[in-house]
Amino acid sequence: MIPTAKPFTSSTADFYQRTLDQMSGLRGSLETLQTQIATGQRIERGSDDPAGAARLRALDRLQKLGEIEADNAAKLEQDLTLAADQIGGVADLLIRARELALQGSNDTLDDTARAVIAEELEQLREELLGRANAQTLTGEPLFAGTAEGPAYLRDANGAVSYNGNLESGSVPIAPGTEIERGVTGPQVFSFDVAGSQTDAFALLSELAIIFRGGSADAGAAALAAIDGIDAGIDTATRNQAIIGTRAAWVDVIQQNQIDRGIELAEQRSEVADTDLTEAIARLQQTLTALEASQASFVRVSSLTLFDAI
Repeated sequence: MIPTAKPFTSSTADFYQRTLDQMSGLRGSLETLQTQIATGQRIERGSDDPAGAARLRALDRLQKLGEIEADNAAKLEQDLTLAADQIGGVADLLIRARELALQGSNDTLDDTARAVIAEELEQLREELLGRANAQTLTGEPLFAGTAEGPAYLRDANGAVSYNGNLESGSVPIAPGTEIERGVTGPQVFSFDVAGSQTDAFALLSELAIIFRGGSADAGAAALAAIDGIDAGIDTATRNQAIIGTRAAWVDVIQQNQIDRGIELAEQRSEVADTDLTEAIARLQQTLTALEASQASFVRVSSLTLFDAI
């Protein structure tokens, strides 16, 4: 008499379930490895590696902060370069004014020649005002401090006065490092002459008046004005050097920012990127294990022994 097949016992059911769970786990590992190889990212979800995911979040915060600081440094470099160029132009204008003062001090010049010099001095004053009201690439005044609007204004009588404030402001460009964004108008255009405060605008205006007949001895008055012009040149040159020093500092920090960015990228890569050599090796091992598990399951489950248990 042929024995009737018995239903699966709990041992048989447990065998099937364990085998299916094992193959399901291997398939899950295969999918994960394939995704890691395809995307190059080892961590897709925080649950994949909680500690690594936390480290990635910290690195991302540092990277975003570094990007903000890099943007600040780039804009500051532009502003400082523009300020240095404008101050250099101010020095050139004053040097030309000095040449005209020396030329006009010659007693052999007649009123017509001195009037021509006066006209050029007035043109230099207009150029000086234009440079004083220069703006950054984003439309902010270079020499008004932190105030808005033109740095200098001219009243109905032609007198020029400062319209900004005395706070140049600073820009954060590295952890714990802020650099002043420029210099204020009085730092560039105002100076002391024989104990009295004046500015380049008043100096050129007075010199032009001298050459238009405003002094009984135009030659002597022109020579006397040279000391003031020299003070203005020294002031402009000194501030140009200050701006240049800050720009050089920004250059150093920008290089440090590049180095920090590379270091952060390397750290992020170590935490998040897939080690392709290792992942491919694990993929091959998992494939082999899955194939072996499937083959073993087919062979063992087909044995008549299972029908008899």
